[in-house]
Amino acid sequence: MTLLPTSLVGSYPQPDWLIDREKLAGRFPPRVRVNELWRVAPEWLDQAQDDATLLAIRDQERAGLDILTDGEMRRESYSNRFATALNGVDLDNHGEALDRSGHPNPVPRIVGKIKRRHSVQVRDVKFLRANTDRQIKITVPGPFTMSQQAQNDFYESEAEMALDYAAAVNEEIKDLFDAGADYVQIDEPYMQARPEKAREYGLDALNAALDGVKGKTAVHICFGYAAIIHERPEGYSFLPELSECCVNQVSIETAQSNLDTSVLESLRGKTVILGVIDLSTNEIETPETVASRIRRALPHVDADKVIVAPDCGMKYLPREVAFGKMKAMADGAKLVRAEL
Repeated sequence: MTLLPTSLVGSYPQPDWLIDREKLAGRFPPRVRVNELWRVAPEWLDQAQDDATLLAIRDQERAGLDILTDGEMRRESYSNRFATALNGVDLDNHGEALDRSGHPNPVPRIVGKIKRRHSVQVRDVKFLRANTDRQIKITVPGPFTMSQQAQNDFYESEAEMALDYAAAVNEEIKDLFDAGADYVQIDEPYMQARPEKAREYGLDALNAALDGVKGKTAVHICFGYAAIIHERPEGYSFLPELSECCVNQVSIETAQSNLDTSVLESLRGKTVILGVIDLSTNEIETPETVASRIRRALPHVDADKVIVAPDCGMKYLPREVAFGKMKAMADGAKLVRAEL
């Protein structure tokens, strides 16, 4: 593998002909299905999503990325497609839960035991594998985050609910590796938003989701989409705890928050997916800016344990901006690679 390989965190902007991007940007990331976001009639939607996925794959290849995702073209949000495909969820009568910003949001209402009925993203991996010869990564929502994005009308405790989510995620991850994924990333933004609960039972759920998994796994912790959550804390409220977790890679943001990278010392031994692209601005970084953000981290993490990435998903950026930033990221990594 190349030194300082580059990758997306997960999402890439969906084309305007596929999804109503104004509607998408004007609300919090959906937790339940929101079919009215799609601009394509249901009978053509699978085909349109496949075509959009091909565009995302080619853009990543053209920009020079090493590890490709499917851009999450088939998803209304990072979590809702998986979370609403499980048993135990009442899809007709939604619940309500507070978002990380404190706003109430419609969420899946849990009325029975959470169980995975069938694989949700295996076809996504097979499609990605069939359409690129580079390494590939797919993302799944984490059990702790899904437990925070649900109304619990069934379980005695959230911890018990999170463990059933973990069992569903565990089955899915194993199927995704069998289908050809090189990396599977678990998205756990709520570990940063709700660190006390994450310590109490979130880490147990994350470890349960990874139990017996053979393959390279990552966890993504974040401060929320820059397009929606504007205030950034100085540092992470939940990060050193992940050194105890059995995940191989930890994805963190350092660009927008200008993170003090000495915190990476606490993750020695883990690979760091280093966020070096600021998603709060449409200004495209220069390769030199990207290179300086990579260099800033290298005293605290070994270069062979770094994957270069944006801070978070690129879903809310204009497509030409996302492409420009992605290319600058690949070029910036190349500069540092040459120095090393």
